[in-house]
Amino acid sequence: MKTASITALREALAEKGTHHQKWAGRVMIATSITDGSVRAKVRFHSGKSFKNAWQNVVDLLHNVDNHSDVKVDLVTNIQKLTRQQFTQQLAAVPRMHYWRKGISFDAQFQTALLEEELNANALTVPSPDHVIGENGAAMTLDVKKTASFLLKQHNVNVPDLADATNVWVFTTKAAFYDGERVMPITDSGLGIGTRTLGNFQQELKTVIDNGEQFLKAQIQDSGRFIYGYYPAREQVLTNYNTVRHFSSLYALAETSAFVHDDAAFDRIKLSLKYGLDNLTIQRDGCQFAVDYYKNKDDELKLGSQATVLLALCKYQEVTGDHTFEPVLQRVINGLKYFRTADNGFIHVLHTDLSEKDKFRIIYYEGEITFALSRCYELTGNVQAKTIVQETLDHMAAHNYGRFHDHWISYAVNEALELFGDNRDYMKLAIANAFGHLDFIAQRDTAYPTLLELLDAASKMVDKVNAAGQSDLLAEVDVSRLRDVQTFRAKHEVATGCFLPEVAMYFYQPNKFVGGFFARHDHFRTRIDDCEHFLSGLVNYYQLLYA
Repeated sequence: MKTASITALREALAEKGTHHQKWAGRVMIATSITDGSVRAKVRFHSGKSFKNAWQNVVDLLHNVDNHSDVKVDLVTNIQKLTRQQFTQQLAAVPRMHYWRKGISFDAQFQTALLEEELNANALTVPSPDHVIGENGAAMTLDVKKTASFLLKQHNVNVPDLADATNVWVFTTKAAFYDGERVMPITDSGLGIGTRTLGNFQQELKTVIDNGEQFLKAQIQDSGRFIYGYYPAREQVLTNYNTVRHFSSLYALAETSAFVHDDAAFDRIKLSLKYGLDNLTIQRDGCQFAVDYYKNKDDELKLGSQATVLLALCKYQEVTGDHTFEPVLQRVINGLKYFRTADNGFIHVLHTDLSEKDKFRIIYYEGEITFALSRCYELTGNVQAKTIVQETLDHMAAHNYGRFHDHWISYAVNEALELFGDNRDYMKLAIANAFGHLDFIAQRDTAYPTLLELLDAASKMVDKVNAAGQSDLLAEVDVSRLRDVQTFRAKHEVATGCFLPEVAMYFYQPNKFVGGFFARHDHFRTRIDDCEHFLSGLVNYYQLLYA
């Protein structure tokens, strides 16, 4: 590394304060270094003072390629715990991979691991009874795997790790160099370990650019997506889902247009063709999206019909290519088999078109209404407009606003382009969004669909005012809606994006930079995770900065 870059790293770290960080008369600094092809190599350096410890860092960094990713962590707030105390504290953390402290099994830090190493390698494991979203994770340390990791990554042989009677836990203050610039790292809150978001517009644009490249790269030459990964487990997901195939293409087309990546459209078209050829069937002038299963009956989902429409409409909108317009009509024709006498929908059909599940998940009505609104705006299909109106009337009459669903927010916002003076639809969308603000503001995990809900609701508020219906907003707090919207946008970036400083601790870091993850599910990054993050962030950017 260049001397100037090393100096900038030191200054960024020094700004956080370097005093009173001694432990047993020593100051400790950890370096994490990778060229992006393999997980970061972590080393701990010590000295009698910050200056002494930093000189050891300098000696190492002078031999590092200037284009490498480098993170330096000053060890702080060390606490000695008994093994039992550590075990209890770890088990009390409610979600997987939400333990956010480093650990060492000796006072000299010969066996120290950064928090990022613990989580990126799944060195802590949940209880066998843990069900995500239903109960606590009750995490425990995988002693055997941790010992193996220390030997492999740190060259420390600790055969007696299971017998360790004490554990030293610690926090850090850090700075990161990405090969071009140095930036401070957040050391408190849920965004620990990620860059401090100074110029959020610039950081957000970078996240969107990288996210578009990541999702595009998941399309294989066949047109089928790599469905996803559990990065902490080094596992590729092998199942597939028709709804997510098409909805991810919708989001990718939207994002590629936003970043002006025209080269992506051929790839998107390839994947659309794959989906239509392999994930749909035709019957009597109708076309149906189908989900195939190995061990249960195949089925036709209303939500899949919706995402086919959304993907094809968005592709046609941003490219002007009418190739798939006949498919749109066949998909709309198929909706008659899903309709009920009261203008509701059957959610799932058998492949023989008989009813399977009257209700499956609340998303489907909002998805189909949003998709048909887009279809009408693009093609003028009167049949689509009629179904939109009938469905929204049904949703308004049955108080669908109580579900606080992002698709309902999308649906009503879009439908107001067609029915701009309908107060019932406006009331539906207002209840759907404003009744959910407390939950949205308090949710700790990344949750990108919440940002999508707020984006659409923010647009809807403008349409309500423009239509002269502002009295409907008199008893809600519009400013809070927008404040929570900005909070969620920053929260999603800080807690769910594979920024380089996060990805560097996983196997093959460059493979994941630009992706989006669910930390509490082994950092799962699936195509629909990317879809929801990108749609939420792109629409937020357009609202705030475009």
